[in-house]
Parts: sequence; structure tokens; C-alpha cells
Amino acid sequence: MRQATHRLSIQTRGKGLTEFTSPVSAWVEAQEMETGLLTLWCAHTSASLAVTENASPEVLEYIAEAFEQLVPEDRGQPGGQRYIHSLEGPDDMPSHIRTLLTGPQLTIPLVEGQLALGTWQGIFLFEHRTRPHRRQVVLHLIGD
Repeated sequence: MRQATHRLSIQTRGKGLTEFTSPVSAWVEAQEMETGLLTLWCAHTSASLAVTENASPEVLEYIAEAFEQLVPEDRGQPGGQRYIHSLEGPDDMPSHIRTLLTGPQLTIPLVEGQLALGTWQGIFLFEHRTRPHRRQVVLHLIGD
């Protein structure tokens, strides 16, 4: 049994999904393992990880729109403030809630040297903050 780790830096453009399947796949292939498990960990409380469709840009837009409706930002709601925690602006608390809904971790099986992703699946960083950020994702591969 072998293990390998790697850290990826991903630049976001602000809110939305940023695909990074290619650099993950390239690193996994370079490890020359046939069978195992890849764990990805997002080291942030206002961004998360997801596996979703990578063929149609509309899917990504609808997902982002759904999260805007599920966890809206505090924009001076009638009757008072929606969130007390807003130290970094109106997207602060909603970004933490959105991260809890999607999660900081993914686990993907490695089968015959390839990630076991479906035909239309891609690996995405889901940025929940309005402004662009550079995010860190840790990869841990264990296998043979």
C-alpha cells in the first residue's frame, strides 16, 4: 500500500463553480497506482467541493442560482438584519452555510489507474464568496 499527497492552488473568479478535474487526474495518473481512493480536502470555510456535470454551462448557472435562493445574502432585510455574523460583508455568513450544505471533502475511487468519474462528471471548487480567491485543495491518494 502506498500513499501520496499534493496541494493544488485554485484561482476563483468569485461566486460559482470552477472545474479542476484535469490537474487532479494528471496528478493521480503520475502516481502510477491502479487501485485506491483519492480524498480531496478544501481548506476553507467559505468554499466547498462538488462533483457535478461538466458538459453544460447552464447546469453550473442553475446550481449557483439555487444556492442564492436557498441561502440568500443579507441585503438589509425588512424587519432587521438576517445574519449577525457579517464581519467580512453580506456574503460572509451565507458562504459558511453554503459550505456546510456541500462540504469540504470528496472521496473518489481509483479503478484501473483512472478516477471512477462518470462520463459527464467533473470535480469542482464551489466558491461562495463574491470576490475572487485563491483556494487550497489537498489531495491524498492511497492505493496500490
